[in-house]
Amino acid sequence: MGIVGEESRLRIYHEKVAYENPLVPLKIYDHRKVDDVWNDWHCHKQVEMLYILRGGLDVYVEKQQYPLRDGDVLLIGSNQLHRDHSHGAEYIVFQFDCNQYYDPTTMPYFKLFMDSSVSLHELNYLFLESAEAKRAAIACILDIFKEMQDKSYGYEMAVSLHIRQLLLTMLRYDSRKILSIKNQLDMARLKPVLDYIEKNTNAKISIKQASQMANISYSHFVTFFKKTIGMSFIDYVNYHRIKMAERILLTEDVSVEEAGVRIGMENRGHFYRIFRKFNDCSPKEFRKKMMEWGK
Repeated sequence: MGIVGEESRLRIYHEKVAYENPLVPLKIYDHRKVDDVWNDWHCHKQVEMLYILRGGLDVYVEKQQYPLRDGDVLLIGSNQLHRDHSHGAEYIVFQFDCNQYYDPTTMPYFKLFMDSSVSLHELNYLFLESAEAKRAAIACILDIFKEMQDKSYGYEMAVSLHIRQLLLTMLRYDSRKILSIKNQLDMARLKPVLDYIEKNTNAKISIKQASQMANISYSHFVTFFKKTIGMSFIDYVNYHRIKMAERILLTEDVSVEEAGVRIGMENRGHFYRIFRKFNDCSPKEFRKKMMEWGK
């Protein structure tokens, strides 16, 4: 049952995870399943972690089976196919989008958790071989669960810190170097380019100029950038621009059109299309949701 066969593929669906608070791109909840229940193969862009409170859950990630019991933890990577078979289980489901926690200092590491060439579920050996890593991961999950339940002042910041601590735990205890940065020299080569993008997010950004900064031919630069960063050059620039637009929309009394101009996207249709790509909603819908949440 663990192998994704042709018949199972017909039932695969792409799950869209809805966030309770748009400012906190995660979903965490206590879930209960009765005995002998199967679900279909599915995937989602969010990284997922499961923490078994009681009972049993057999989880299949691609071709690997994980029989989970009381106190066990499991990691499932972004867009990895998975399904499960319950044995009267109660467990915490934690789903979060690594892309939303990018910043210049974390990007080289967060990229590893989103890299499609890395089978992230291979990291589950950590929780079998290191009791300390397992305890630290569970503590982070429970802290995030509590913060999202209590919603005390500043909980958004606390959740972000706990997510970073969780990923740092995996990086530090990864003795097999599944998450090792194999391209540190490549990252160093691109640092002037990343600084250039950071300083010119609201201005015209030239691929030609970026390639010259990295001393790479124009034809090779685009492939090199995506391989090293994990995002295409255009997506990376647009991501930074949309993040700037989000800040403008939430902190300044300007029109949506003005926000687009301020980030170098003067074409209204283009701005809306790129904004929706990263937020699953229009700029106006984003501002409305955020303002309603803050009341």
